[in-house]
Amino acid sequence: MILLRHGQSEFNLLFTQTRKDPGIVDPVLTPLGHEQAAEAAVALAGEDIRRIVVSPYRRAIQTALPTALRLGLPLTITPVVRERYAFTCDIGSPRTALVACFPEVDFTHLEEVWWPPVEEPADQVEGRANLFRAEMAALDDWAHTLVVSHWGFIMALTGLSVTNGQILRVDPTVPGPALVPWKHH
Repeated sequence: MILLRHGQSEFNLLFTQTRKDPGIVDPVLTPLGHEQAAEAAVALAGEDIRRIVVSPYRRAIQTALPTALRLGLPLTITPVVRERYAFTCDIGSPRTALVACFPEVDFTHLEEVWWPPVEEPADQVEGRANLFRAEMAALDDWAHTLVVSHWGFIMALTGLSVTNGQILRVDPTVPGPALVPWKHH
C-alpha cells in the first residue's frame, strides 16, 4: 500500500517554529500544505490506485482530495488511520461539520464525535496500526490502496518518522516494527 502523510497544516507550521501546542483544533492545510497535496496527486497519478483510505481530520481530507479528483475515486473515511490523540490539533471536527465542509465526501458511517476523549497511549496507537496492517494484508488489492494519514499513525505502522506530504510504500504482509521510537524529528 502507499502511505501519504498529510500536507503541512496550520498546526505543523506553528509547532515547528515554537515546539509548543498552538491550540488549533482540527487545523486545515497551509498554502504549502495545498502545494504538497497537489504535488502528491501528480506523483501518484501513474500508480494503479483503486482505493483511497483517509483519516477524518480536515488536513488529511484536504490532502487526499486532489488525488481522488485526479483518479476519479471516492474517499473512504475511517478513524482507524487517524492521528494519535495527543495535541489540540487532534480534536476533530464533528461529522456534521465535515459534511458541511466537504459535501462531496461520504461521511454517513462516521460517528458524530469520532476522536477519543482523552490522550491516546502509544500502545493503543500501535494496536490500532497492527489491526489496520492485518486488515490490509487480508485484502487481495492492498497494493492498490492509498492511505492518507498522520505522523503518529504512520510511525506506529512503520517505525518511520515522515515529513508532511511524504509518500511511503509499505507491504502489510511483512511484520511491523518491533519497537516504535516515538520521537518526532
